[in-house]
Amino acid sequence: MQNTQKRIEILAPAGGYDSLVAAVRSGADAVYLGEKSFSARTSAKNFNDDELKKAVAYCHIHGVKVYVTINTLIFDDEFEQLKTAIISAANADADALIVQNQGVARLAKKLAPKLPLHASTQMSVHTASGVRALYEMGFKRVVLSREMSKDEIRKCAEIPVELEVFVHGALCMSVSGQCYFSAMLGGRSGNRGACAQTCRLPFSVGKNKDGYALSLKDNSLINHIGELEEIGVTSAKIEGRMKRPEYVSAAVRACREQRDFGFVSDETAQTLRGVFSRTGFTDGYFTGKLGKEMFGRRTKSDVISADEKLFSSIRQTYKDEIQNVSVSGKFTARLGENPVLEISDGEHTVTKKSDLLCVKAIKTPLDSDRCKSQLTKTGGTAYKFEKLETCIDNDISLPLSALNSLRREVLAELDEKRSKIHNYTINNAEIFENIKPFEGKKRAVRARTAGTKIGNGLKECELVFVPLFSDIREIKRLKNEGYKIGVEIPRGMFGREKQIEKALINVKAVGIDDVLCHNIGALYQAKSMNMTLHGGFGLNLVNTYDLLWAQEYGLKSVELSFELTFERINRLGGTIDRGIISYGYLPLMLCRNCPNRSGGIDCKTCKNQSKMQDRKGKRFYLKCDGNCTEVLNCVPLFIADEEISKLSTSFNILRFTVENYVENVENIKDFNGFSMLKDKFTRGLYKRGVE
Repeated sequence: MQNTQKRIEILAPAGGYDSLVAAVRSGADAVYLGEKSFSARTSAKNFNDDELKKAVAYCHIHGVKVYVTINTLIFDDEFEQLKTAIISAANADADALIVQNQGVARLAKKLAPKLPLHASTQMSVHTASGVRALYEMGFKRVVLSREMSKDEIRKCAEIPVELEVFVHGALCMSVSGQCYFSAMLGGRSGNRGACAQTCRLPFSVGKNKDGYALSLKDNSLINHIGELEEIGVTSAKIEGRMKRPEYVSAAVRACREQRDFGFVSDETAQTLRGVFSRTGFTDGYFTGKLGKEMFGRRTKSDVISADEKLFSSIRQTYKDEIQNVSVSGKFTARLGENPVLEISDGEHTVTKKSDLLCVKAIKTPLDSDRCKSQLTKTGGTAYKFEKLETCIDNDISLPLSALNSLRREVLAELDEKRSKIHNYTINNAEIFENIKPFEGKKRAVRARTAGTKIGNGLKECELVFVPLFSDIREIKRLKNEGYKIGVEIPRGMFGREKQIEKALINVKAVGIDDVLCHNIGALYQAKSMNMTLHGGFGLNLVNTYDLLWAQEYGLKSVELSFELTFERINRLGGTIDRGIISYGYLPLMLCRNCPNRSGGIDCKTCKNQSKMQDRKGKRFYLKCDGNCTEVLNCVPLFIADEEISKLSTSFNILRFTVENYVENVENIKDFNGFSMLKDKFTRGLYKRGVE
């Protein structure tokens, strides 16, 4: 379907068919929905094959686009099911796939090469370099991270690719695609669509013992839709596939009013706040006003405002089918001939001839007014007649039932023509043909440190990654002292591309070439400078196709996602070097708005030594790099050498984040007896896996 609209697209969520109908009838230009098997909202109803075809047909008839989400991490043992899902979306004639995995994108291109791909917000794209990388890979659209400011979005809009921005709905505390809290605490992975919403539980910072340090108000940029349109954003996206149809309708209507009239009426604004709110809304990321005001949770008053009376009034606004497709037609009836009805929507023309002949009228002859009255009865369909021309002989007769039948047949065929637009070519390709399991190579140890004060034991490491923004003199000193040094680009790059470029130039000038990158934007910047690329855990590489992509993109090695089990790790194919994190306080969240701000704690007070406490008394480190804050697990991960030796991997990573540098091991081989491991530790998800 060609996108002929010049205005910003209003994109609505559809967790089920009722929500889809509510979205279309309330004026959405497009909807996004989940396929049953793979969706970042597994708790939504989602759509099976038949429901998906029905949904796409209904939307296309009304001129509405449909984007199918396959935006979760997908393991090798699920790829046959994934293949079926991609083919199902193509057969249903979806307008695009929204994907998180590079591996999923790779398979989709193999199976349905003409099916457009949208990069999900789960890819954590928050820089122009990330957008440009995906554009050069052939993605049609990029869904930007919710945490971006207006100026950061504007820079991305300079690249000739469609941009999609969330304008209303829930805000995760963590950058999407970088949250492992739910997975680590209960095995329900947010990256797999099974998030348990850990962030809505009580967490306290400082002296505030009753706080909700991870719960943000809902995002609302509806009043900024005009600015987004002016910047060049293609689509204004509403979050909420797990919310009720009434919420979808209210949000769509608010967005339409703002886009079409430049304001939202008081009644619509009140309805939207009543149907779902967390003590109001925030536009803090967009405006750059981060702080305590962005935090909020759902209170009793928020809940009771969303009563049945409100829902009933909203349902009344979309209970009837909308007739939003204008048609024109011509009806011809000649004596002794079969009457003909022709209808056109401007793009498709359908002509049908009745089986009955027009005969001489005995009593009341057929006239133009009666024909128009019958033929323009299009209630219950998407169509409304703008014009109907009639060419009727005098004194002829034709049963009204014949007119009704002719109208139904013509409109049914027009439905069919409008519902099927793309007719994608589908290849029934083998998935893992000629791909062999990886053979583990000589085992090496790597380290990642939070600073440049590190123990002598790390000289034995194959590579030691230090922060990119470390003092260049200290980096040079470490290199001169015999450490094999690389640099790690921060996972949160918001607004720092120029600084990152300058820092990479500086480290390259002192002979540092290895760069650890956790997102596609970091990879793009380092690759453009011809540096040696190493993929970090933030890339969420979990399947063989991910690794094949990484190898083709030029990465030398990758850290595998810590949401993989040992069993799945050993089944991965490809030849690229890969490793696991074997020690460290795993980062559970990457936050642009620091949890400390919920308690009014500023950076001067914190001094990067803060902890956050849950309702059970467990304490989580908060580590800030001046741009973003990582929430670290309350206990360290530790995997022993004897378990690592059984893995088909090339290296393991010791991730030092909060440890005092003087405690660093003097000999890497003695790490199993390291004093820091006397306290409680976790084996993470390597054994138990995730949902």
